[in-house]
Amino acid sequence: MDSEKRLCDDIASCRACPRLVEWRERMATEKRASYRDEAYWGRAVPGFGDANAGVYVLGLAPAAHGANRTGRMFTGDRSGDWLYRAMHRAGFANQPTSTDRNDGLELAGAWVGAAVRCAPPDNKPTNDERDECRAFLRRELDLLVNLRVVVCLGSFAYAAIARELGIRPRPKFGHGVEAVAGHVTVVCSFHPSQQNTFTGKLTEPMLDAVFSRARALAG
Repeated sequence: MDSEKRLCDDIASCRACPRLVEWRERMATEKRASYRDEAYWGRAVPGFGDANAGVYVLGLAPAAHGANRTGRMFTGDRSGDWLYRAMHRAGFANQPTSTDRNDGLELAGAWVGAAVRCAPPDNKPTNDERDECRAFLRRELDLLVNLRVVVCLGSFAYAAIARELGIRPRPKFGHGVEAVAGHVTVVCSFHPSQQNTFTGKLTEPMLDAVFSRARALAG
């Protein structure tokens, strides 16, 4: 079985998708003005959390100036602000903020990853790029031997995990939708993107309900 370190190292060193490699490295060079003095990660982003987790939180991909900058999933952007506040309220995180890799954040009972490990242009990876990352998703699932619940943030992550777990027919994606594959229950949530949170499509009580459900299912 993979060690956590070996898996994380293999993800961070991956250069399989030329379009994504070019984009992530260009964003790390051009930078956002507010982060111009920071050294960007600029590589594929490993998963993060508790290797004994019963809950796996699966997102779409790193943000160009979030995880692509900080090197930790959902860290340094507004989506991560929403996610880790909710995980803190549910008892999965020791603090409600996630600003950089050395900020003291620790997860208990949860692991956070993404269907695609490199920041994509316009936050839109291709299906081929998703498929290149499939082996990393499988290795992460194999690492999480106590897994009972996958929280999918958005339809892209849901499609990726449903295929990996062999969920057929796949229930239509929607907030709060559940699907079962053996001993694992998939729970869907709208992604905590600004598009969803600013418009009220996703509210904090809605996200809290998903993590409360995940907590109950994980036991």
